[in-house]
This record gives sequence, structure tokens and C-alpha cells, in this order.
Amino acid sequence: MTASLGAQLRDRVKSGPALVTPGTANALAARIIQDVGYETVYVTGAGIANSFLGVPDIGLVTLTELAAHVQAIRDAVDVPLIVDADTGFGNPVGVTRTVRVLEAAGADAIQIEDQVSPKRCGHFEGKAVVATDDMLAKIGAAMDARRNDTLLIARTDALATQGFEAAVGRARRYAEAGADLTFVEGPGTVEELLALPDAVPVPQVANLVEGGETPLLPVAELQRFGVVLLANIALQGAIRGMQRVLRHVRDTGSVAAAGDLIADWSERQRLVGKPHYDALGERYRC
Repeated sequence: MTASLGAQLRDRVKSGPALVTPGTANALAARIIQDVGYETVYVTGAGIANSFLGVPDIGLVTLTELAAHVQAIRDAVDVPLIVDADTGFGNPVGVTRTVRVLEAAGADAIQIEDQVSPKRCGHFEGKAVVATDDMLAKIGAAMDARRNDTLLIARTDALATQGFEAAVGRARRYAEAGADLTFVEGPGTVEELLALPDAVPVPQVANLVEGGETPLLPVAELQRFGVVLLANIALQGAIRGMQRVLRHVRDTGSVAAAGDLIADWSERQRLVGKPHYDALGERYRC
């Protein structure tokens, strides 16, 4: 019997090396991530806020909107999905529904953070965190709500307001409460970042964000982490690519002149699986 994707993800994180995981806000980007060869996909709340709503990551995405994106991405790829569930969409009772909804949508790991709601991007100013006991209650609720081999990632944003030792202390308590991985957001120095794998007794998440607080170390130096997130690098690459091609066509007046700035027609159709759907049409005479 083949192990579930959640069980496969759990084994992969434990065995190492670090699982490098790009983020996506949509099914097409998820297909590209898998096609390029990555083993798992991160469904990024910030990316959904940016691309679906055109707003910053300030807690405006709803659970229903997130679940719809997860379901579409789940249908598009067959690698494990790590899903950013922000603060869990409510109190511990709300967290139980969040876990059930996201599991049903296709999540293999769910990340919940300890910020005050509405949350803010982990690299924005003005963050605040709830009491440790309040987060522990959410972790307990999430664990009780799980029906599958879903991993729970507990993130703390306490470093920004309470310092490194306080953040590590929270991460340890979250691990003791049952979190499968913990995630100390926003280490500001190389020393802080590299201290995390030894500081907490469960696999750690490192989040490499261009323009953020955390030093952008090479992945080769982060192999002792469980997961290395590249949460929005694909989105940032897409933004730059769209800007370049649209400016080029605006200035030249020629789509044909876009050349290497765009994927060609056949590559676009390959990525969205047109040959597969053509074969289905032939099979069922559609």
C-alpha cells in the first residue's frame, strides 16, 4: 500500500536533507514547480493575497478563498502541499474547522502562526503575537481535528517584538505540544538562523524572502533545516517577467518581437496538460 502524501512528506522531512519548497498562489505555478523538479509545493497566503486580491499580506484572504486555491492546486499536481493558514482563521474552535476544510481541499501540511489577527506579513513592521497559551490551545485543537497524516507547522513571529530567545522558547513549547515542525520567522542574523536546528527538538523551517529580515544564505548552508521555503520567489519572478514583456510590446508595438521573453505556444499547452485532455477527448469521443 502506497503511503499517503502526508506520510511521505513526514518521512522526507525527517530523513533530510532540507526540503527546498517554492511557493505558489495558483495551479499553473504549482505545475511549473513540479515540472522543474521540486518535491513539494507551498501554498502561500501572501502570494494569494497579492495575486488573487491585489493586496498586501495583511490578513484579508478568507478560509473559503484559501481552500478554493488549495483544491485547484491539489488537482494540478501530485506532490505534497504545505498550506499557509495564517492564524488559523479564528480561535481554537475555528482552527478545528480550518484543519478539516484544508485537509478536505488537499493539504498535506498546515502552517499556523501565533500573530494577533488580522496578521501581517512576517517581514512587515507592526506585528503582535498572542499569548503563548492561546497558541498552544490552537495547536491542541489542530492536532485533535486532524483526520489524515497531515503535518502541523507552528510558526512564531515573536522574534520581532520579544527577541530571539523568547521566540525559541515559544518554538520549543509548540514542539512539546505536538507540532511536527516549528518555524521561527524573521531571524535577522546568520548566527540566529543557523542556531535554530539545534535550539528546538523538531525539524525547523527557514524562510528566504528577498527584501525580508532573514539573511539569504545558500541552500547548501541550510541542509540541517527540515524545510527551506522560497515562498514567493516564483511570484516575484512572474511579476518581473510580466513587466518586461508588457513594456517591450508597448515600446516596440510587436508581439512577435517579444521572442525569448515569453514561453512559446507549445510550452504553454504542455504545462497545462493539453495532450492529456486531448487523449481524454479521444477516449470518450468528446
